[in-house]
Amino acid sequence: MEGRDLDIDEILAGMNDPTPPGHRAGMIALCGRPNVGKSTLLNRVVGEKVAIVTRVPGTTRNAIRGVVTREDAQLVFLDTPGLAKPRTLLTQRLNSLVRETWAGVDLICFLVDVADGVGPGDEFLAAELASTRTPVVAVANKDDLVRDKNRLLPQLERLSGLLGEGREFVEIVPVSAATGAGVDRLLDLLVEQLPQGPRLFPTGRVSDQPEAQLAAEILREKLIGRVADELPHSIAVTVDEIRPSEERDDLVEVDAVIHVERDSQKGIVIGKGGERLKRAASDARRELEVLLGAKVYLTTHVKVAKEWQRDPKQLGRLGY
Repeated sequence: MEGRDLDIDEILAGMNDPTPPGHRAGMIALCGRPNVGKSTLLNRVVGEKVAIVTRVPGTTRNAIRGVVTREDAQLVFLDTPGLAKPRTLLTQRLNSLVRETWAGVDLICFLVDVADGVGPGDEFLAAELASTRTPVVAVANKDDLVRDKNRLLPQLERLSGLLGEGREFVEIVPVSAATGAGVDRLLDLLVEQLPQGPRLFPTGRVSDQPEAQLAAEILREKLIGRVADELPHSIAVTVDEIRPSEERDDLVEVDAVIHVERDSQKGIVIGKGGERLKRAASDARRELEVLLGAKVYLTTHVKVAKEWQRDPKQLGRLGY
């Protein structure tokens, strides 16, 4: 579920990559209630897409690493799923993943949607964060959507007290992940908080996700965009193989499987005459061609994995 582990050869390559005196490096977890813009911020700081973005809350299912390499520092971001009520085995595992991530990083970015307002979900997360020893930077996201700036100050004041007595945020930084406003200042602040050390990844690496996982997530994003109101959380996608075509040098073949929980959901995913699946696959194919740098022939199959969100064996087979 966490993607592949850091490879020892990559770690050594990163450490051997020449770094200037005073160079800083570390791991930073992005946390916040669902749909506050964690994936959007991750893609913004990395400079390209490494996490899916949908209008449906709670669609991030992996601790996705995005790497930002500067002359003075390397920041390794982890976009974690939002904490949710543990109604299924999947959400229980995702909640455990989030808490384990918080304990293992150098810094936490706590995102709050100030346009929507600080609410009970933010208070719940802040109480959880208050019990960790990891320093926390508060990120007041979507400040560009606050039309009346007089409303912003009360939100920031309320945010400042969320950790409770005895704990304070390192700083509160207003940003817009969508437009990029304030993001450079945020990065500079994060660098100041990281320990000195060599790079963790070689220069040029922007994510440690395998291509198959990225491809699966891209297809899942496109499907969710078309069935968001019907079954967004019942869809899982796996990619069996990515291989060069034996017939064309400029073609890559991708075999993907879409897993749903019930037979009735297959028709929803496929759509009338197969049109819904065709359009989602076409959207995914165009994005995969950019990712893989080649023409893509994408094959998709829809299979039923009955109640997979509650089945430990099936969760394991699907990578959770």
